[in-house]
Amino acid sequence: MSLLARSRALLIRSLMGLACTGVLAHSAQAQSSWPERPIQMVVPFPAGSSPDALARAISEPLSQALGQTVIVDNRPGAGGNIGTRFVAHAKPDGYTLLLTINGPMVTAPTLYKTSLGYEPLKDLQAISMIGTSPNVLVVPANSPANTVEEFIALAKSRPGELNYGSVGPGSSAHLAMALLEHAVDIKLEQIPYSGFPQILTAIIGGDIDAAFMVPGIAMPQVEAGKVKALAVTSLQPSELLPGLPTMTQAGLENFEAISWDAFFVPNNTSDDVVKRLNDEITTILQRDDIKAKLNAFYFSSEPSTPQALTNKIIADKARWDEVIERLSLSLE
Repeated sequence: MSLLARSRALLIRSLMGLACTGVLAHSAQAQSSWPERPIQMVVPFPAGSSPDALARAISEPLSQALGQTVIVDNRPGAGGNIGTRFVAHAKPDGYTLLLTINGPMVTAPTLYKTSLGYEPLKDLQAISMIGTSPNVLVVPANSPANTVEEFIALAKSRPGELNYGSVGPGSSAHLAMALLEHAVDIKLEQIPYSGFPQILTAIIGGDIDAAFMVPGIAMPQVEAGKVKALAVTSLQPSELLPGLPTMTQAGLENFEAISWDAFFVPNNTSDDVVKRLNDEITTILQRDDIKAKLNAFYFSSEPSTPQALTNKIIADKARWDEVIERLSLSLE
């Protein structure tokens, strides 16, 4: 190779090296400057629902912490699966955040084996748990049932006549009632709604006979005398719901159906963004004013590491898979 040719080759390699260095520097700078624009917080349930209330309690302090607006985007439907699927297939750039309940992450993959359209732990990256809450068994104010035992007796006296509301097949509201039906040999018709506020309206109006509901939506109307709460679905009595017995105390051994909410982002979101979101959300959830807001919705603040949330999903899925198999439940 001539001296001129060697010189040209060296020049080309030098320019390519500078170009690569520039690209890497630009990428690092772009990553370190995240976020540079508003963030979309997808809630796969309607406005007024419990996840929506949590999202609005957290979105403002998260906006302040990140220095960018966090916009709550309600995308309800299919028990939360539609909005969850949207985030699962969103661009993993840190600008799409999911706040969802346990159903779409834990039970939906087993109930919709081929048609769900996403794989929770493959398509979504855990950020942090938000909190947990028991469900409450609610009936209309004029229902003759004042206890769980009386409700079971009522259902047995009117086989096939009673119905109940759920926020979609596979939701905790659905599975809790399926557990009850199996445990005491009763059968109720499931009526799906887009969210708990719609269920509550139906109970108050006498359109449905019962529902397992999140207490943040149900209890204000219980206190107003428009509906009755018969029991909670935690194994231990709830400090946030004093006076309500557990389903276990009503004679249903080891009856538990807890709701939890958590944050996720699309898989392959950068580790730096995941860590920043976890750090900021954990700090927010440890604030006394935020804890008080969650308590007002009957949620206990329980931030977690991404790995701890992933482990919980795996453990919960194993438990509910056994229940779903035992009850022969399928939505396909």
